[in-house]
Amino acid sequence: MKKMTIADAAEYFNVSKEAIHNRIRRGSLDCIVDNGVKYVAVESPKNSASTTIVNDNRYTTYIEQENERLRDKVDVLEKETTRLRDQREQMLIDERVKVEQIYKERDAQLRSVLHVVATKFLSHVNTDTVMEEANGVDAINADVVENEIEEWVSLKSFLKLKRYNDKEKKKIKNRFEALADEDIRLSSREGKIFLNPSEYDYSDLLL
Repeated sequence: MKKMTIADAAEYFNVSKEAIHNRIRRGSLDCIVDNGVKYVAVESPKNSASTTIVNDNRYTTYIEQENERLRDKVDVLEKETTRLRDQREQMLIDERVKVEQIYKERDAQLRSVLHVVATKFLSHVNTDTVMEEANGVDAINADVVENEIEEWVSLKSFLKLKRYNDKEKKKIKNRFEALADEDIRLSSREGKIFLNPSEYDYSDLLL
């Protein structure tokens, strides 16, 4: 190690004097005061080279450790991303299954409604069915019964098609039963009330 003046040190390191003073203040250069003169302690080239090699090795080790840490972090993030992606795909699959189930249930309800409509309004297509619903009408009047059943529908089926709730159905049924023997718009057969929506308006009884 040798001593250098500030000017010599600046020339040696190829920097300004101010830079030397800053390094001294930061402690990166050793300062020696001899007889009131400030000197800079500079290591010999051999020692300096050894120190540089050691520092380089330390820096290389640090960089390798940091890279390893970052690789581990990337692995964790990739696994988390994969988990979230799989979770999202499963959620989409579950939602699709729910939607398909809803449509299946609605299709079943629609088929049920269409079956009721076909049974009640298109029963004239099947003579045996018409005769059964006519409940003993003479064969002579079969054509009349077919035409009548085609237009008339039972109060129960009518309310079912309208989709009233049970409370509303009960009130409406009471109104119709009270007028069953008086109102020409109503037909009573075997204890059942029939309506003819294609010919009469029942809005006053459905309120």
